[in-house]
Amino acid sequence: MVLSRVDPEKEVTLVDITGGRGIRSKLYSMGLVPGVSLRVLNRNGHGPLIVGVKDSRLVIGQGMASKIVVE
Repeated sequence: MVLSRVDPEKEVTLVDITGGRGIRSKLYSMGLVPGVSLRVLNRNGHGPLIVGVKDSRLVIGQGMASKIVVE
């Protein structure tokens, strides 16, 4: 499943990031690496997602969220 389809308040684990070197590098620098736990805090239709990672909150656009594979 991809992050853009996860229901709010559900906790998931990042499995993989599909995409090129640029997007992987950007997401890795934000702490989104395989094995990290994520919690979707807010998902409003077609807008960006607010994701909790460790003690931080990140805003991720739908395009990026559709490249983050979670379980």
